[in-house]
Amino acid sequence: MELRVGGKFRLGRKIGSGSFGDIYIGTNVQTSEEVAIKLESIKSKHPQLLYESKLYKILAGGVGVPNVHWYGVEGDYNVMVIDLLGPSLEDLFSFCNRKFSLKTTLMLADQMINRVEYMHAKNFIHRDIKPDNFLIGLGKKANQVHIIDFGLAKKYRDPKTQQHIPYRENKALTGTARYASVNTHLGIEQSRRDDLEAVGYVLMYFNRGSLPWQGLKANSKKEKYEKIMEKKMSTPIEVLCKHFPCEFATYLNYCRSLRFEDRPDYAYLRRLLKDLFFREGYQYDFVFDWTILNYQSKEGASSRRREASPGERSLGGTTARSLQQAFFSPASSRIFSIMHMHPSVPRT
Repeated sequence: MELRVGGKFRLGRKIGSGSFGDIYIGTNVQTSEEVAIKLESIKSKHPQLLYESKLYKILAGGVGVPNVHWYGVEGDYNVMVIDLLGPSLEDLFSFCNRKFSLKTTLMLADQMINRVEYMHAKNFIHRDIKPDNFLIGLGKKANQVHIIDFGLAKKYRDPKTQQHIPYRENKALTGTARYASVNTHLGIEQSRRDDLEAVGYVLMYFNRGSLPWQGLKANSKKEKYEKIMEKKMSTPIEVLCKHFPCEFATYLNYCRSLRFEDRPDYAYLRRLLKDLFFREGYQYDFVFDWTILNYQSKEGASSRRREASPGERSLGGTTARSLQQAFFSPASSRIFSIMHMHPSVPRT
């Protein structure tokens, strides 16, 4: 029996899941457009889908913000129908052997800062900046980074009066400890500075392949958070960014220097990293590391019956092609159509 939500969206197979519930691929039966359908049980202890759908509507129209096609209740589920997107930056990081080139990291940084600035301009902070929450688009938007997952987002100022929320302490950690700012670990209420500091840690994760506070052993979540905080606070920014251009240390030092209510100078941060980009002689051509790997693996397809082609770069015993099939094949459990990337240049 065909299952439909919102009257016109046919429910397909499951393509993902999370603490909120499950994500399915869907089809608009009127237009044949593919969409993503998020389901959350109405019995959920911490429902967030309605809140998230409202955030998407507030942010609607922004570059790199998915569109909500429908929200409502169907049977025992809260349902949100949203644009279908491609893989996350975490997925692509794994595909690229868990290391991005400086060029790819800097092209991503430019778009990530833009997404965060747009959200802040709409009076909200994200509070869970991590590679999993940035997805590339599909088709004509395959080079565009999208920001998702607003379940932990918070209004940091009144839209009418511009009054900032008050400074508070003793707050529980909200977000992902690996990328959380030092002040977040210290229990200080989050503000704009914390989203940008988290972006800085994501960039160093992409540069280095890992962060010094990953993989710490602990007997409880509380103990693990404490160990991460201790390691983060005891690792000087210059040590974290050693062997990488000084602009990354400058970026993080700037974020840590901001006061609670300060408006970050987003243009300064973008310019800092863009100047590095052009000084390195790179071209803003949207050729990312995964674009090259994906092209190589397709080029190598003709030699499949012979020995592995040069395009099949070995990634820890796994070929680039097998990873490409795992992440990007229409036959996989996730619908990541990187096979059909469009070369158009997005607005960022």
